[in-house]
Amino acid sequence: MTILVRRTLGMLGAVILVLGAIAAFKYYSLQKAARARAAARPPPVSVAATTAAESTWQRQFHAVGTLDAVEGVTVSNELAGTVAHIAFESGQHVKKGDLLVQLDVSTDEAQLRGLEAQATLARITLERAHELRTANSNSQADLDSADAQYQQALANVDNQRAVIAKKTIRAPFAGLLGIRQVDLGQYLAAGAAIVTLQALDPIYANFSLPEQDVTQLKDGQAVRLSVEAYPGETFAGVINALNAKVDETTHNLQVQATVRNADERLVPGMFVHADVVLPREDHFVTLPVTAIVYNSYGDAVYVVEEGEDPPGGPTLVARQRFVELGETRGDQVAVMKGVRPGEQVVTAGQLKLRNGSLVQINNAVQPSANPAPNPPNT
Repeated sequence: MTILVRRTLGMLGAVILVLGAIAAFKYYSLQKAARARAAARPPPVSVAATTAAESTWQRQFHAVGTLDAVEGVTVSNELAGTVAHIAFESGQHVKKGDLLVQLDVSTDEAQLRGLEAQATLARITLERAHELRTANSNSQADLDSADAQYQQALANVDNQRAVIAKKTIRAPFAGLLGIRQVDLGQYLAAGAAIVTLQALDPIYANFSLPEQDVTQLKDGQAVRLSVEAYPGETFAGVINALNAKVDETTHNLQVQATVRNADERLVPGMFVHADVVLPREDHFVTLPVTAIVYNSYGDAVYVVEEGEDPPGGPTLVARQRFVELGETRGDQVAVMKGVRPGEQVVTAGQLKLRNGSLVQINNAVQPSANPAPNPPNT
């Protein structure tokens, strides 16, 4: 019995020893794997980055408005009549007083000749009345009556000539004609549209600014204008008038600027972007708009900093930082708080980043950072 117990205990001790060795080896293996996982780091994320720099921006007010002709009108007829002659072509330049359309005046001219004959007769009658009055052969009343009839005849002639003149439609000022809207032989009721006439050089730009900006506006102030028809181009103008009152509904003040337009590329009715240039200059840290990560809880950027030196060498780490943004111009945005000049800021690749992610900078492709970009005309 003693020998059996001894054998059992020996076997049990051997099993315990083997199990202990296995447990120790397993524990060592797990610790080694844990140390390996702790030492292993994800590969760095490839991002583009730029150096934050301080920029000088000219202070300006921005508005959207429309272009209007200094003088513009739809030419129409005052009296009804039939079109007898058209003296212009669509899109033609005309001078003040140039004939545009002649309505039929054959009947009016015949009536004019009759009235002129009556005026001639009245003049002869008046001259005879003067001679008789000199000879004291008629009364003063006869002379006065003859004079009144002559004056009435002259008035009738002038009135008929005015009728003929009103049926002769001429350009009221020099400018560019639009598309002809009448045809030869067409009967025109009074007030019918014949053609548009626009004086295009110079041209007006009308826009509105908030009432709080009134104190910084004055006549002669420089304005930079751009239109979508000519992307990348700016047109220089000056403020020539401020409205005498602020709109009671919008509390905006209407502003009018004059723009030279010798080549007549600017056309009335175009939308225009107007920047009123102010003498004040502002200094901001600016970044490309692509550097900003917009969130509902705040706008942020990723700033690249040097991390702790591992055995393989120095590393770069992306740290998320919340910022306060200002004005945006083109592809650039002003950063009021959160970034200092000289700091490296990620401009592309933010979607792959987390706070503290390892990064490597690859600036082979950089996003645009032009404050006045020239987009293609699509």
